[in-house]
Amino acid sequence: MNNRIKFLVLIIAIVLIWFLQRFFPVNAQAIEIFFKKIPSLYSGIVFVLLYCIVTFFIWLSKDVFRFIAAVIFGAWFSTLLILIAEIINAFILFYFSRSLGRGFVESTLKKRYDKLDERLGRVNFLWLFLFRAVPLVPFRFLDLYCGLTRITFRRYLSAVILGSPLRIFWVQYVLAGMGKSLFSNPYALVEFITSNKPVFIFSLIYLVLVIVVALKIKAKH
Repeated sequence: MNNRIKFLVLIIAIVLIWFLQRFFPVNAQAIEIFFKKIPSLYSGIVFVLLYCIVTFFIWLSKDVFRFIAAVIFGAWFSTLLILIAEIINAFILFYFSRSLGRGFVESTLKKRYDKLDERLGRVNFLWLFLFRAVPLVPFRFLDLYCGLTRITFRRYLSAVILGSPLRIFWVQYVLAGMGKSLFSNPYALVEFITSNKPVFIFSLIYLVLVIVVALKIKAKH
């Protein structure tokens, strides 16, 4: 298949997924009831499978699945399950983007932008790690973007495995600690963070890292 056609298929697929997910809302209560009926021995496996399948097509459903996981499995186990699912998603989306879009990007850049392409492919591992660890750039965009560059999947996978747990655990710990009060009380998050010293310190460090990553992104434009 022609590289231009492949790239067009990639763009159309992303646009369709983004557009159609509005018509397929995820019912958090129904999913929670569903998982509570499944024996605990199998619930983790079913969660990973559903997370991978549903969030591939409905990106915004990730928040629902993460909240349900925190409530049902707790902070630590839900972090492990989501990490496994995100590693699988990273593999699928990276190669989805690589197979459909990399050829077009490479042929379009040609020699004129070859140095830029090479520089993007040699992004410092620390920055790859921070992009995965800091809750600023969505995982899906990172997976798709890195697939278009010269970055090898082995390098990206290392950043996924090492960086993602920090980001996932912070979210899961907060969700597990707050539960549904996060939605009923708009000030609950601030109260939870300020009253929990370890979470407050970690959140402060996180804020600094977010600023650093944001400045790095701005510097590239």
